[in-house]
Amino acid sequence: MTERKNELAANLARVEERIASACASAGRERDEVTLIVVTKTYPASDVRLLSELGVRQVAENRDQDAAPKAADCADLPLSWHFVGQLQTNKVRSVASYADVVQSVDRARLVTSLSTAAVRAGRELGCLVQVALDAEAGERGERGGVGPGGVAELADLVAASPGLRLEGLMTVAPLAGPYAGRQQAAFERLMEISSGLRVTHPAANMVSAGMSADLEEAVKAGATHVRVGTAVLGVRRPLG
Repeated sequence: MTERKNELAANLARVEERIASACASAGRERDEVTLIVVTKTYPASDVRLLSELGVRQVAENRDQDAAPKAADCADLPLSWHFVGQLQTNKVRSVASYADVVQSVDRARLVTSLSTAAVRAGRELGCLVQVALDAEAGERGERGGVGPGGVAELADLVAASPGLRLEGLMTVAPLAGPYAGRQQAAFERLMEISSGLRVTHPAANMVSAGMSADLEEAVKAGATHVRVGTAVLGVRRPLG
């Protein structure tokens, strides 16, 4: 193996050990949690190495980086997740390669995604991004809709052609009552997820936790964790 592949393999093994340990501590089976590797700012060559190492779920947060990378890796057995704040003028591009959009947070975006998915002949999985730092009717500092707006937005996704409601996503907030309280934030997300599944039983995906707090997310019940730095290393500065 190349030096970079060895590095990635060692990092993946450490992350796998953390997830397995967190699952054991929480009394969960390891296969209840899916690892999504966040490949933002890293080249397609790293994505290829990750695929060779068995990674099947990758995430990006900027279309201008993700689109060419997805095209370069179109021959690989990967599912692409879009996790960044999404502008409507980027929707058509994102809908051409993303399998799941995790950052759905407003009605206008749902409408645009639906139109683009139908035009592309694709079905997009969608997660409603929950902002635990947002008041009713507002968006969070890092995107997302406040808890009070989740049900209405989820209903809209579920009713929109070309879209499939998968569940919820959150990013641990930097402000508000849950700032610095990742465990409490993720437990609140699980409460909202339980409420959502009353009307949308299949929307059981809960994406929470990153490199620094994946253990708290697993303990709370997250089904997917999004890990970048712990696998790929410290982020390179964006140009």
